[in-house]
Amino acid sequence: MDLVLRAIAGFFLVFLITRVVGRRELSGLEPFDLILLIVMGDLIQQGMTQDDYSVTGAVIVVVTMASLTVFVSYVNFRVPRLRRVMEGEPIILVNDGKPVLKNLRRERIALEELMAEARIQQVRSLEEVQWGVLETDGKISFVPKQK
Repeated sequence: MDLVLRAIAGFFLVFLITRVVGRRELSGLEPFDLILLIVMGDLIQQGMTQDDYSVTGAVIVVVTMASLTVFVSYVNFRVPRLRRVMEGEPIILVNDGKPVLKNLRRERIALEELMAEARIQQVRSLEEVQWGVLETDGKISFVPKQK
C-alpha cells in the first residue's frame, strides 16, 4: 500500500509541475530540458519505490501511474467543468493584429518568439492576423483576417 500512496503523490507532483512549467515550454523541448525531465523522472521513481527493487514493486507503481492517467483522462472527458483546470484554456496572444502583451508575459512568450512562429506558419505580419491563440497543447495557431 505504501508504494501505491507514493505513486499517487508522485503522479500529482508531476501533474502539478507540468501545469506550472507551462504548455509552451513543454511543446518545444531543448536537449537540456529533455535530459532534465529524464533526471526528474528518475528522482521521482526513486522516491516512489524507495528501497523496493522488486519486479512486483515496479509493477505496482507502473499500474498505479497508468491507472491515474486513465482516471484523469476519464474525469477530463466526463466532467467538462474540470477540463479547464486539468487541460487549461486556449489563450489569445494576438487580437485583431495586435499582440496581447499581458497574455504573452503571463505565458513567458517573447514577442520575437511569437513573430518567429508566425513566420513558420507563413504569416508575414501580425497585422494579417485576426486571432493568434496559444492552444492547450502548447502550439500557437493563427487565424487570418477575412479579406
